[in-house]
Amino acid sequence: MLSDQEAAALARVDEAAVGRMLMELIRIPSVTGSAAESEIQHRLGGWLERLGLEVDLWSMDLPALLADPAFPGMEVPREEAWGLVGLTEGGGDGPTLILQGHVDVVPPGDPAAWDGDPFVPRVVGDDLVYGRGACDMKAGVVAHLAALAAIRAAGLRLRGRVAVHFVVGEEDGGIGAFGTLKRGYGGDACVITEPTGGTLITANAGALTFRLSVPGKAAHASSRDAGVSAIDAYLPLHEALARLEASRNADPSPLMAEYPIPYALSVGTLRSGDWASSVPDLLVAEGRLGVRLGEEPAGARAEFERCVAEACAGHPWLREHPASVSWTGGQFASGRLAEGHPLRDEVRDACADANGWASRPRERGAPYGSDLRLYAGAGIPTLQYGPGDVRVAHSPRECVSLREVVEVARTLVLTVLRTTGVK
Repeated sequence: MLSDQEAAALARVDEAAVGRMLMELIRIPSVTGSAAESEIQHRLGGWLERLGLEVDLWSMDLPALLADPAFPGMEVPREEAWGLVGLTEGGGDGPTLILQGHVDVVPPGDPAAWDGDPFVPRVVGDDLVYGRGACDMKAGVVAHLAALAAIRAAGLRLRGRVAVHFVVGEEDGGIGAFGTLKRGYGGDACVITEPTGGTLITANAGALTFRLSVPGKAAHASSRDAGVSAIDAYLPLHEALARLEASRNADPSPLMAEYPIPYALSVGTLRSGDWASSVPDLLVAEGRLGVRLGEEPAGARAEFERCVAEACAGHPWLREHPASVSWTGGQFASGRLAEGHPLRDEVRDACADANGWASRPRERGAPYGSDLRLYAGAGIPTLQYGPGDVRVAHSPRECVSLREVVEVARTLVLTVLRTTGVK
């Protein structure tokens, strides 16, 4: 199943280098919006240069991006954002394949929940690497680098080009991918190495961050009948949102049918009251609304707002003092690879040929948003295939198997060679 050139490139995948690179990247605490997020981009820019790529490392124009009507939202304050694109040397008439990965990670949370410093990688046995960002998604970034290094070490020249997009801010909306696409970088197809647990993700649900402000009427707690508790007023809204979630999940796409709640509606924070002996006059609830595959975000927002308005209309206090809805933070549309697009089978077959037929991944969707929707929205066929299990991401159990990182790197080697062609 392998050509001599493919076999030569696969033989040059350096397993020891994979481990070294991963642990070096985990040590950089590149939390979304932090200075280290910019630090890691500069470090990776140097690595891409040493691989012989033409590198564009630029400071993004934040005011211009934030003013763009299509800006996907942002959840953390940010003073800078760096874009990074590496391009292999100009080929002939072959296509351009984008290899994309985000470099930012979520905060580690309670340090006591970790077995050691979350940014000091810990190896268990000879295969598992623990640390913040291990699977989400520095392992995927390393897989890209290892694949390109192997192709270079084998002395192969591509007919097309590879464009490596390393982006910031994926965890809080996608400013990095948005800014990279706005700079004019595109391609004929894109593989994002988010953790997919040995499967091929060809569709993502969307997620819209909302803020629900519920008014009350302040009074002394000893005469609470003279006031209206915003907490009490919120309760019927919470019940209405639960009914809305149930109705929106009644008939999911087959790609999402394996999930109990493919399009979750979740309230993540509740803030109310400023004094124990006062009736609270405001409650603010923040959460996320899942967006169905193929659904326009504007339609999802309208349905949510209609649900809130109807619940208010049936409540004696909220009828005259309705709750208000605003849309803040990340605004992830859904996205998917067109049914029947050849990229799906190209990656599937590359995985089977590189690692054995038993590893050929099955196709599914994912109930969370990612940069896939931005590339798909730009007309670039995109899927996700990468090392790690998303169920341990964002947790103190975050880890990744080095064997799996190597398998993904080998899959990418064949995907690059077969998609772009070899001179």
